[in-house]
Amino acid sequence: MKVIAVNGSPRRNWNTAKLCRAALEGAAAAGAETELIHLEAMKFKGCMSCYRCHSVREYDTQVCYWQDELTETLKKCVAADAIIIGSPLYYGFATGDVRAFMERLMFPIDTYEINEEGVRPVKLDRVIPTAMIYTMNAGGLPEKNQLSMNENELRRMFGYSESHYAFDTCQFADYSKYRANLFGAEHKARRLEEQFPIEQERCRELGARLVQKARDAQAGLLKREETRLSPEIVEMLRGQK
Repeated sequence: MKVIAVNGSPRRNWNTAKLCRAALEGAAAAGAETELIHLEAMKFKGCMSCYRCHSVREYDTQVCYWQDELTETLKKCVAADAIIIGSPLYYGFATGDVRAFMERLMFPIDTYEINEEGVRPVKLDRVIPTAMIYTMNAGGLPEKNQLSMNENELRRMFGYSESHYAFDTCQFADYSKYRANLFGAEHKARRLEEQFPIEQERCRELGARLVQKARDAQAGLLKREETRLSPEIVEMLRGQK
């Protein structure tokens, strides 16, 4: 049992990375082998729109054709039993590194096909439970519709996904060094001391839960929900309507 966590924050030891580590601690306590990967250490781009993974000749591939520093991580994720992706939110969205990583991860296992039952299949023949961990300096929730697309697409591709949100986090170790009077330094210190350990524990529970979901998938108890397109949508996509 292998669980991969991908840290999409430019910081290796702050909120997002710490919650990814906590999730892996929960997975390890549940019996999994774990690995934390930092995207900031790599040079890579998002999808190049080469469509090699959708070509007739190379259609069976499940890993992006382009070889760069992300390639090994993509191979590890497709071979893993569960995947965790962590990202701070910048203006309500995941980081550019996370967006680029997810494009490269998902497109090679997606298809532009539809079978006779109206089901749009994916190339992956097993369920790999996934989770998103989001952190944000500001308090309150962003527009969740912006973020639900990540969870929805991960669920469609890999068969299962959930999300954890940790907001009103402590952004700086020392607020006196920055011009940021929009935020109260004492409040942030209390949040770091009182709330962040709760978020870490919740992520440990998430990690353990993903391991159980992976075991359920291996036992055939967790199955991918098929994406079924109506005849009207198919006609529209084919330009017949």
